[in-house]
Amino acid sequence: MSISFKDKVAIVTGAGGGLGRCHALELAQRGARVVVNDLGGAMDGTGGNSAAAEAVVEEIRAAGGEAIANGGSVSDEQGAKSMVAAAMDKWGRVDILINNAGILRDKSFAKMTIEDFRTVLDVHLIGSAMVTLAVWPIMREQGFGRIVMTTSPSGLYGNFGQTNYGAAKLGLVGFMNTLKIEGAKYNIHTNAIAPVAMTRMTEGLIPEEAGKNLGPELITPGVLYLCTDDAPNGVILQAAGGNFSVACVVENQGVNLGQDPSVEDVAAQWDKIADLTGAKPRNMLQLG
Repeated sequence: MSISFKDKVAIVTGAGGGLGRCHALELAQRGARVVVNDLGGAMDGTGGNSAAAEAVVEEIRAAGGEAIANGGSVSDEQGAKSMVAAAMDKWGRVDILINNAGILRDKSFAKMTIEDFRTVLDVHLIGSAMVTLAVWPIMREQGFGRIVMTTSPSGLYGNFGQTNYGAAKLGLVGFMNTLKIEGAKYNIHTNAIAPVAMTRMTEGLIPEEAGKNLGPELITPGVLYLCTDDAPNGVILQAAGGNFSVACVVENQGVNLGQDPSVEDVAAQWDKIADLTGAKPRNMLQLG
């Protein structure tokens, strides 16, 4: 079975290099028409130009594909809207959105400023929300949409020096969890990728020797599956070096301490309360 994205229109943010570039190239190779978005700034979000996005567009066109460049910032409302408007003006629809753009301002929490914290959230979380909000009514009207959030093991499990990044990345999981419910009846599926790859963002974080087996192109097959007609809805797909797995939040049975629990009761029953034997995901749709 060969998977094709012929006649689909995709927007990939942060696609001037690394993961986003790989996603954009493979989508185009499989027939999608692609908006290649990239601010072209430094890793801390400063500066910017459209050269990186335009270079990827030239790669796509040289291989016979269709693409246009966009240099808007996802963290700016007009920038977020501009990439969606460009897709609509050129091709009249948007089928796929891959929220990939990101920056880093790593510091231990004791040394971090609130500006460092807010700026990272603005790009990863608010930026993803603004671009998604711009495509949402289009996908609802079409009765089709595939949205991929880029989360991270730093958000799922934590990583020293990345309180801002981790908070933003786990926030995207919460964002996904509600979009999967609200979009289901419109055939809009929202999922998340949690990648580990050697890119400009991870230089210095991943040892060089280990990075040789963690190419960004090894993440793209999982991302593209989340963009297919048969994609799941509301899944966190982990990907690293060709290995793929699913992460999820689980809940145990718990202990009923009655209507008058004390802190002593919680302390006495803590081992049972914290026992994850038989824990499983909860479907919020079943809560009534």
